[in-house]
Amino acid sequence: MKIKIPQKVKSDFTGYQFFIELYYQLHSCNDKQYLISFENTNVFEANLVSILRAINDTGREQDKDINIGNIRNEIKDILILNSFIEENTNQMLDSDSKGTVIPFRKFTPYMDIEFMDYVADEMLSKPDFPKHTKMLRKKINTSIFELFENARTHGHCRYIYTCGQIIKDEENTRLDFTIVDMGKSIKTNVNNYLQKSLSGIEAIDWAMKSGHTTKTGTVSGGLGFDIIFEFIKLNKGKIQIVSSDGYWEYYNNDITRKEFEKPFPGTIANIEVNLDDQKRYKLKEEISLEDIF
Repeated sequence: MKIKIPQKVKSDFTGYQFFIELYYQLHSCNDKQYLISFENTNVFEANLVSILRAINDTGREQDKDINIGNIRNEIKDILILNSFIEENTNQMLDSDSKGTVIPFRKFTPYMDIEFMDYVADEMLSKPDFPKHTKMLRKKINTSIFELFENARTHGHCRYIYTCGQIIKDEENTRLDFTIVDMGKSIKTNVNNYLQKSLSGIEAIDWAMKSGHTTKTGTVSGGLGFDIIFEFIKLNKGKIQIVSSDGYWEYYNNDITRKEFEKPFPGTIANIEVNLDDQKRYKLKEEISLEDIF
């Protein structure tokens, strides 16, 4: 069975809807062999390969033979650079392009240190990342790590998938970093904890509020977004959450909530950093009490 990827797949509601449809195509058919074809695709934001790989792995766990092919050269170069695909080639890829990727990685839930080193080295150390102090860098890394912690603690998943990309277009230059797990959704965890029947959107809303957590015991909780969320607000970046049938997006002081027709069986978190930002950031305690950063 051949499944054609659309002409454009971007980090937006339509792009995430495609991945949900892809998941159900792979799991609703009895075919054992699949070709995911890029033959019509000229735009595929590279951070989204974390979602593609997560979905593919769920099919392979059911003994389905899934291959990716018919990739146009401009897309293939990016997928080689971010380590999603490997190919023996003598072609010298542009060294400038190498600096635009956060390589694809597949972590087990126990790879704490490896994940934090990866974020520090591959994301926060990018030359174009907004200027910030070492103390703030550590706090941002810890805040992003809470997404990893949330995936393994709440989702009870086998793997956490990550990838990122610096994207330049007519509007701005941005860095998108996407974390995916195929475990229990936010909707399932929140409803089990509250003993309610919230929708996916309502559950994400609840989880995004500071101090809210479904964790118990002495483990600190919530999605852990406090620091990164404040940074993204000031940076004029974006945060997107997809879990079950809920889509939640923060951008430019507005929150967008939408509902998918079918649920995504896990959670996607995408952090988008505005790289045109020329400000320098510090923690409150590093400067005066009147300032946030």
